[in-house]
Amino acid sequence: MFKKMGVLLLLLVLCIWTYWRTGGEDQNPYLITDYSRLHPVKVERVVQGHQEQQLVELLKDARENHLTVSIAGQRHSQGGHTYYRDGIIIDMTSYNRILDIQPEAKMITVQAGATWADVQRAINPYGLSLKNMQSQNIFTVGGSISVNAHGRELRNGSLIQSVESFRLLTADGQIQEVSRSSNSELFPLVLGGYGLFGLILDVTLTLTDDELYQLNVDRIQAAAYPTYFRNNVLGNPDMRMHLARISLQPGEGYFSDMYALNYVMDTGASLQDYNKMSVREPGVLPAKILFNLNRGTVWGREWFWELQQRYFDSQDGTRISRNNAMASPSAFMEYHQPGTNDLLQEYFIPMDAFPAFVKEMGEIISQEKLDLLNITVRYVPQDDEAVLSYATEDMFGLVCLFHASLSDEEQSKFKASLQKIIDSVIRFKGTYYLPYEAYATADQFDQAYAYKDDFFAAKEQYDPEHVFMNYFMEQYGGNGK
Repeated sequence: MFKKMGVLLLLLVLCIWTYWRTGGEDQNPYLITDYSRLHPVKVERVVQGHQEQQLVELLKDARENHLTVSIAGQRHSQGGHTYYRDGIIIDMTSYNRILDIQPEAKMITVQAGATWADVQRAINPYGLSLKNMQSQNIFTVGGSISVNAHGRELRNGSLIQSVESFRLLTADGQIQEVSRSSNSELFPLVLGGYGLFGLILDVTLTLTDDELYQLNVDRIQAAAYPTYFRNNVLGNPDMRMHLARISLQPGEGYFSDMYALNYVMDTGASLQDYNKMSVREPGVLPAKILFNLNRGTVWGREWFWELQQRYFDSQDGTRISRNNAMASPSAFMEYHQPGTNDLLQEYFIPMDAFPAFVKEMGEIISQEKLDLLNITVRYVPQDDEAVLSYATEDMFGLVCLFHASLSDEEQSKFKASLQKIIDSVIRFKGTYYLPYEAYATADQFDQAYAYKDDFFAAKEQYDPEHVFMNYFMEQYGGNGK
């Protein structure tokens, strides 16, 4: 009898503890949010996209009932770009067919909800590869081009450069063919337009050849990185992909030590021996445990940096196909603990300003006691095509993963700290990436994005009723409803 009562009491305590632990809005199953879990809200409904005519009718229903529409893929953007309160969310992940492959022309047409993994699996048998994409292949094509993403590819820049054309369902219910020669004014607005100009139905991408690479690993200092990069990376015509990481380990190497991963053309072996696409990420559990230690302890961070370097040193000289190199691991970084989250920010810095900015950023991180887990550095060549271009000249993109509380009080402090970093970014003539939570002030946004007024003026022209709406638009362009 007493044993049963003890078990029931334990279960009751566990239930109360679980309810308390998951009682925040970021865990509320009746609210919608994105990967950040920062802005959970009630929406009118979520609709899976399946057929073109269904989407046309859905948009008509939204207009007639004065409802807003937001567009979602994998919902990994972190600033409320994929939903809006009391509106309709169109979930495009089921709208994911491969429509056409033209191996000779090196082009593919896919529905917007297809993931990059879907595309890679379709083109790999033809010996073809993507020109560029995000650093993981789990995202949707429509979502990635809507934020004009970039990756580790050196020669092809941001995604807008590999988009040949797309079809767009606009706010007035029309389907427009959009390219650099047809409805061309929409091309640089939609790509990097965060779903505010219409629903991308399908996309035609230009492709390149799959190749065999050898991974080379170098250790360098932040002060020497621009020179190293120009001479050893850009200066090598066989270099195809590159990324680097900066040490966050306390001590002499803090914001100074770096290692670089370089992918160089390898003609010493057959691509066919290495081009089978990986279907499962290796070592997810131990990597997840180590990354979790990196979140919570100083010694864990020290271990994580040392183990990263040792691991990649052990991979020096290994061979990998282009398609596999583009599909880097991501599962070990997944994090779902209530009340806290890992939040991305990215800062774009002119190449020659990199050493001074990194030194100043390290000082701000230390002074503000920010919990910064990782910095990955990528090269982003100048891109003047997208209206909201972030690469105003050749730049290094610093992808920063912060761990932070989601409480209002802590988020207020976190926001103030990040604004100090953004001030530094702007002083060094840099920009920041808009797909992540909008911590910048309106004045910082003005300084970083010279053509923002053109962007929002075009929004009023093409969608005056603000049928397509999200939190990015509300924060920076006004809600208009």
